[in-house]
Amino acid sequence: MASEIIVSATGREIRVALMENNKLVELHIDRGDARGFVGNVYLGRVVRVLPGMQAAFVEVGLERAAFLYVGDIYPDMLHMHEDDGEAPAPRAQPAPTGSGRSGLPPIQDLLKEGQEIVVQVAKDPIGTKGARLTTHVALPGRYLVHMPTVEHVGISRRIDKDKERRRLRDFVEKNRPPGAGFIVRTVCEGKSTDALKQDMDWLVKTWERVQEASKGAKAPALLHSERGLVLRAVRDLLDESVERMVVDDKELFQQVRQFMTELMPDLKERVHLYRGAEPVFDTFGVEAALAKSLGRKVWLKSGGYLVIDQTEALLAIDVNSGKFVGTSSLEETTLRINLEAVEEIVDQLRLRNMGGIIIIDFIDMEKESNREKVYRALEDALKNDRARTNVLRISDLGLVEMTRKRVQEGLDRYLHEECPTCRGSGVVRNRSTVTFEILRAVRREAARNAEADSIYVDCHPAVADHMYEGHYDDLLAVEDLVGKRVVVKPMGHFHPEQFEVRGRPDAL
Repeated sequence: MASEIIVSATGREIRVALMENNKLVELHIDRGDARGFVGNVYLGRVVRVLPGMQAAFVEVGLERAAFLYVGDIYPDMLHMHEDDGEAPAPRAQPAPTGSGRSGLPPIQDLLKEGQEIVVQVAKDPIGTKGARLTTHVALPGRYLVHMPTVEHVGISRRIDKDKERRRLRDFVEKNRPPGAGFIVRTVCEGKSTDALKQDMDWLVKTWERVQEASKGAKAPALLHSERGLVLRAVRDLLDESVERMVVDDKELFQQVRQFMTELMPDLKERVHLYRGAEPVFDTFGVEAALAKSLGRKVWLKSGGYLVIDQTEALLAIDVNSGKFVGTSSLEETTLRINLEAVEEIVDQLRLRNMGGIIIIDFIDMEKESNREKVYRALEDALKNDRARTNVLRISDLGLVEMTRKRVQEGLDRYLHEECPTCRGSGVVRNRSTVTFEILRAVRREAARNAEADSIYVDCHPAVADHMYEGHYDDLLAVEDLVGKRVVVKPMGHFHPEQFEVRGRPDAL
């Protein structure tokens, strides 16, 4: 699959776009003041232990205290999941009475308030939630991930040749320090042992520097910081499938070249400095792709479309036929739209960095064989997604339930802020609804304030106009009912749903 990495720098904002077959599939942004913390290692201080939740809050120097769950303190070393560049997760065991879910001692026996511990950020703060921590440190390199606290060797599941898996495992087992673990990343396939040894030595030295820094530090303190966005993109995204990387900033270009000289000199010539007059994202079509891809409704080439709605608990994606009417049977038309939707859905998940619980509502298909085709297509499309996913089969209602690992704020929420008018709900009460709420409030105020000669109403100008133009008879009827004059005053700074009602004597 032909890929390109495009890097655009505008002041403090740096954007990295990954294009596959001329289509935008990933966008990463760093604005300096909102940089991600995943991968950073801190010396933290326990500020609160919560036995009821089997968790603790740890102060690491971020805006909010971070969250450490008991299962992330001592991972189960006997049952590890192999993954591509991520630390293995502990396998849940039956918990003894009073302990955490993973079969460990109760958290109050493991941590005490004021205790200092070395932790790593596993998930960035998302919304109102603080960062999630783990004591199981994982340091990613170009080819390997170093796990100094776990004696485990894992091979990426995407390396499927048994001979190559044995070669890589034998090399790591022979060269790793005693008691340390490593995960072999997908990009490692076919690489020379010299390149792997260089990466391993660099990671071991990095952990030694972390240990040394922790000795003289006072919590909270940063012990190790992940590389900047551009160098992380080089490390994680740039491989033989990437035809070129284009950078529009000379200083960043030089940093990338230096980094690649140390870790991947064979790919250094694929990095180019952009010298064009117009913005680089315009030249490569990234801005146009963003404009089309980040709306609530996303059109498919056939004329169908997706509707994407994010809620607090889950993400809902609805597939619709739209303008597409097909040429043969209804079942074939439905299958074609659903298969096209699969590709776009996976691209949207990657582009928007959406995660958590995801519900996909495909158009209903009568044939079980067609449902199986769509399910298999979804599984195949997700193989290009670096995030961990879990997909259940299509239900009789045409729904797919899936999860996608999320470690950072989604792109939608990063680029947007809550609408000051609807306050994030997407709707506001219409003017007629607010008008009748005002008229009921007038009656309540008149009953409470019998001495008032007039009732004064302050409201949004659009509501005031609607009250006089569309509901003037209703206003007069309320005046007759309460026996008082109602004075409506438009207030330009009011929210469309906001109003104030007060009664007072005319003498005032």
